[in-house]
Amino acid sequence: MGTELIVSVSGIRGIVGDSLTPESAARFAAALGTYLHAGRVVVARDSRPSGEMLKHAVLAGLFSTGCQVEDIGIAPTPTVGIAVRQLGAAGAIQITASHNPSPWNGLKLFGPDGAVLPADQGKQVQTFYEQGGFVRATWDRVGSVRVPPDVLDDHARLVLDQVSAAAIASLRFRVFLDANGGAGGPLGARLLQELGCEVIQHYCEPNGVFSHEPEPTPAHLVDVAPWVKQTGAAVGFVLDPDADRLALIDETGQCISEELTLALAVKYRLRQKRGPVVVNMSTSRVIQDLARQAGCEFARSAVGEANVVERMRSTNAVIGGEGNGGVIDPRVGWVRDPFIGMALILSLMADEGKPLSQLVAELPQYAMLKTKFAVARDRLPEVLAALEAKWPGTTANRLDGLRLDGPDWWLHVRPSNTEPVVRVIAEAPTAEHARQLCDEAAGLLGP
Repeated sequence: MGTELIVSVSGIRGIVGDSLTPESAARFAAALGTYLHAGRVVVARDSRPSGEMLKHAVLAGLFSTGCQVEDIGIAPTPTVGIAVRQLGAAGAIQITASHNPSPWNGLKLFGPDGAVLPADQGKQVQTFYEQGGFVRATWDRVGSVRVPPDVLDDHARLVLDQVSAAAIASLRFRVFLDANGGAGGPLGARLLQELGCEVIQHYCEPNGVFSHEPEPTPAHLVDVAPWVKQTGAAVGFVLDPDADRLALIDETGQCISEELTLALAVKYRLRQKRGPVVVNMSTSRVIQDLARQAGCEFARSAVGEANVVERMRSTNAVIGGEGNGGVIDPRVGWVRDPFIGMALILSLMADEGKPLSQLVAELPQYAMLKTKFAVARDRLPEVLAALEAKWPGTTANRLDGLRLDGPDWWLHVRPSNTEPVVRVIAEAPTAEHARQLCDEAAGLLGP
């Protein structure tokens, strides 16, 4: 007990009953309602049991500012973005702690375009939350709630419209889907079935009971991965609790780095249409190589979904995302979306007629290492200067901390937005080289 509530421009997150309380949820909802001038707001939640309690607090906060609420129930985070657009809402609140463990929950904010609020707008909501000054509705203008028509069907239709369902269905793929008790099970199973796949469902009931750690990294999937091979599935798809990340397991039961989810989706998307590709500063160089092989423009943004989306819009990108398994396809929405990710990857498998393991083996090969260190914020400028001086022949980028690009490697050092640490990420042709880069950076970061 005694943890602090994490308050940022993206929303709030904390441990339920400790740092995250109904009072804080209602206050943040009132802050958004004030910012939106009592507009129409979509409310949804992932499957965590605490979400129902927090939903009532959020409704109270929104009602108190006069907002009319569209309650879409348990829904994936990318579905929330679609619902905002379909229902003509001014914004949304998704009640979720993303990939955090079960005791956690939080609120994630969306704007009228169905994207996560950008930093400048999120800061205004945060200021209302911290300073008050809420606009409260009079007794006759208090908000209300309704349950709109099913938006999951709209989401499925949008995804299906972007690929050839017939081409995928002709292969009759057997697919293993692990939703880990999260919000994405029903939509994931429905979509895969409509793509003509035989779906083996694993914890696809959205009851908030996690069968393994919620972040779908290879280290957390060691017990799940063998099921893919044992069931004879061509691919295993794994979702996080709010279904905005997609992890892959190949037909041999081998977990694939979450960095390669986006790479495979990009490879197929650029066959459909060539155009700019955008990822964040900490995402694998594999995507950069694929874009250049296709003769396409490539750009990087600061870390954070909202930053990626902003850069995608400015470059008219055809696809983008983050190396945490997050695929963003603007034809569907401005949110990391595992459902379009699944459709694009199945399309690639159908198009090439190759097993997933071979498709992964044919990608450019790099090794990535992610580390973090405790460093006082006031020391960071001198540390970054020392790092840049240590590798004078590299290309330096200060957009988000410091990124150094060598001929076939890169190093990214940036302060965390959620922890009092500095993240150090390196990627190189070998694991030994990546480790060496992180170790050398650590030597400059100090004890």
